[in-house]
Amino acid sequence: MFVVLVPATRSLATKERVRYHDVIHRQGSGMSVEQQWDYSFDVVVVGSGNGGLTAALCSFEMGTPDILVVEKSHLYGGTSAISGGGVWIPCNRYARAAGARDSITAAKTYLRQLITPEEVPEYQLDAYLENGPKMVEFLHRHTRVRYVSLAHYPDYYTNLDGAMAGHRSMEPETFTADELGEEWRHLRRTHPMMHLAGVIGITQQEAALLIGQQPGWWKIALKLVAAYVVDIPWRLRDRYHRRLATGCAGVARLRASMMDRDIPLWRNTALTRVVEEQGRVVGVEVKRNGRPLRIQARKAVVLAAGGFEHNQAMREQYLPQPTDHRWSAGTLDNTGDAILEGMRLGAKMHRLNEAWWCNTISVPGEEIPRLSIMEKSYPGSIVVNPAGRRFSNESQNYMAFQQETFRVHSDDNPCNPSWQIFDANFRANYFVGPLYNSKFRPDWLLPKRYQQEGFFVHADTIAELAGKISVDPAGLADTVARMNEYARTGIDPDWHRGEAAYDRYYGDPRVSPNPCLGPIDKSPFYAMRVDPGDFGTQGGMVTPMPRCCTRTGMSSRDCTPSAIAAPRPCPVIPAPGPHWGRR
Repeated sequence: MFVVLVPATRSLATKERVRYHDVIHRQGSGMSVEQQWDYSFDVVVVGSGNGGLTAALCSFEMGTPDILVVEKSHLYGGTSAISGGGVWIPCNRYARAAGARDSITAAKTYLRQLITPEEVPEYQLDAYLENGPKMVEFLHRHTRVRYVSLAHYPDYYTNLDGAMAGHRSMEPETFTADELGEEWRHLRRTHPMMHLAGVIGITQQEAALLIGQQPGWWKIALKLVAAYVVDIPWRLRDRYHRRLATGCAGVARLRASMMDRDIPLWRNTALTRVVEEQGRVVGVEVKRNGRPLRIQARKAVVLAAGGFEHNQAMREQYLPQPTDHRWSAGTLDNTGDAILEGMRLGAKMHRLNEAWWCNTISVPGEEIPRLSIMEKSYPGSIVVNPAGRRFSNESQNYMAFQQETFRVHSDDNPCNPSWQIFDANFRANYFVGPLYNSKFRPDWLLPKRYQQEGFFVHADTIAELAGKISVDPAGLADTVARMNEYARTGIDPDWHRGEAAYDRYYGDPRVSPNPCLGPIDKSPFYAMRVDPGDFGTQGGMVTPMPRCCTRTGMSSRDCTPSAIAAPRPCPVIPAPGPHWGRR
């Protein structure tokens, strides 16, 4: 996602619409220019994730109500809707209301240990930290957007100065689908992995309890299932619960706020070209339901159209290896359309080599992969490479685990494919992706294609398991033996698993001495393939602060051709918290 704001070359009356090839005459630089437009708006927003919908609402509230949002897909919400919906904003209103003691100074101290000035200039870091809480407050006061502060979700690197053990991350407050009217039918749902029984949306806090089957989990499950079953009127309309949670709840709240203001959103409308005139962006060309249209933007074009995670050629050009778009959990429509347009216009790019890295689980029969976050963190499992060796701390944050994978991967030490290894005890006690656990979904109920397609195998011995997944048997046996000893002592001298607060967040407090370490010693033994995936790419246009362009005369090579740009949330700050600015 990235944002480009375009200054108007001429002010036109609000609510003016120009349709079906009416001719508009504009004056600029003393020259008369004639353009044909099918439609005309003050602001055109490309993309319907959190960034695009927030931009539309803010434009409206700040005095520019003549706005159009266009979305490439037949569903709105993008990867924001698929995701867990988390946003990392220190000192936000919800954290303050909960009594959290934090400061912008502490947050900056934390971030500066993770991010160099070359990656993020000082003014961008300050802008994020100073204006993030203001943004949350603005949305709370003017829209239906509501968040819940996550009291126990720690910063990813709790060993650093300035880190917090909670209250910097938020997730959307739940929402009911019927408040969207018929628009609920076109909302992209959060990933099935965040649905109980595939139909009941669950929050991040509920997921941590349910998937790990922590104390009280069954009460939560019973309450959710009961509410679903007795809601007969909604059952007659849709198989999903009317209760929305996580990413799609956040998008639904934004969309409902747009509907309150009659801001239109066109689906099935793909960007084909940004229209430039004399070095200024003046509109866009799109294809709506297969029909080409030209839309004038009298004041601004906002590009919030996602990354290039499903463009294999761009992945191979920019991202570290190994890489495959089939491992990405981002929405399938994200193929870099807006980024490519920015490149065509000569915009400077940044962080094209980065993504929101996370191991993914490509389940046969499912459209997009699942994220592997919780299941690989629980005690009693490990992730190994073809040599049968661990190559990172399985319980650390997903970004760091994947970055470590790329660091150690080589032709001599391949870390793909990798396998999550566990035993019968783990299989009985924890949910593992689509396998659930053996109590809810015993081995004989698993689809045969899981084994036929090489996704999942089981065996009576570690040596037999190694043979089935083409992993070095001696290496795997030694690694399992080491983990069994580490589980006994509570210390992982190889990768220090369980030492950080984040590690323990998805550990099992019932296990001691280390809630992240457990033995792998009860037959049968299992292996499930995990891949070095992501849930979206980070890179995009360099977007300096508006005053940098308007007051200092920054060169066109440093700015986008549109002359004014607002910072893109994703690449501004590498992710020290969950789903920065995307969810």
